[in-house]
Amino acid sequence: MQNSGQRVVITGAGSGLGRELALRYARAGARLALADMNTEGLKESLAMIEELGAWGFTERCDVRDFSQLAALAQTCQERMGGIDVLINNAGVSSGGFFWDLTLEDWEWQISINLMGVVKGCKAFMPMLMEQRNGRIINIASMAALMQAPGMSNYNVAKAGVVALSESLMVELGPLGIKVNVVCPSFFQTNLLDSYRGPDQASKEQVAQLLKSSPITAADIANIIVEQSEADRFMILPHESGRQAWAAKQANPQVIYDEMTRLTIKKMEAAGR
Repeated sequence: MQNSGQRVVITGAGSGLGRELALRYARAGARLALADMNTEGLKESLAMIEELGAWGFTERCDVRDFSQLAALAQTCQERMGGIDVLINNAGVSSGGFFWDLTLEDWEWQISINLMGVVKGCKAFMPMLMEQRNGRIINIASMAALMQAPGMSNYNVAKAGVVALSESLMVELGPLGIKVNVVCPSFFQTNLLDSYRGPDQASKEQVAQLLKSSPITAADIANIIVEQSEADRFMILPHESGRQAWAAKQANPQVIYDEMTRLTIKKMEAAGR
């Protein structure tokens, strides 16, 4: 593969999809800024990209803290002279029916999965606007489009990422800055390491879905890179996800009815 020379920054790069994205870009010869709260995971990710002959650096970063994201942007300017691709990937999982979720559960979820993306975009915006080129890739979820029961705070946060990305696409396009949003379904990753919520049964169910998925984080990373470079705005890596989204667009009530059936099933399983 030809050396792309791209300058890529990835949040949540210490494991899972973030790490696989780093490896995918490393194989293309990119220079990488890897950010995460997990410093040990970051060290491992950096060692892996260096084994591929790529150059990179790491920086501990909590996406809830704008000052840390701004510092990351400054470091990217100093060490790489700017960026070509910003990937807002850091995220957490949660579950529970609305009546069981606390306001603290909501604030935690929104602060990371939605506001972390907002702050990431904001921190790098001056650089991107000065360059008048670059790409932002925001990682959302099929939960943003299908709103499964028992995970309302996660659904809302990820739907916000899609809405933000749509807004940025039309506002930044005239400035030469491209935007993509990714809505994967279940795939083999360590997302549940961050799980928080009152519904442990849902966590166990999701764990089985993640484990049984035929698609890996590496597969998702390949799709993201290929389709973003082809300028596909909304990237739906799973065939089942594409089918579900098409069905909802054609007849939303069919999906609402199915989600209601799933809700009843979950409530019965929980003894409600």
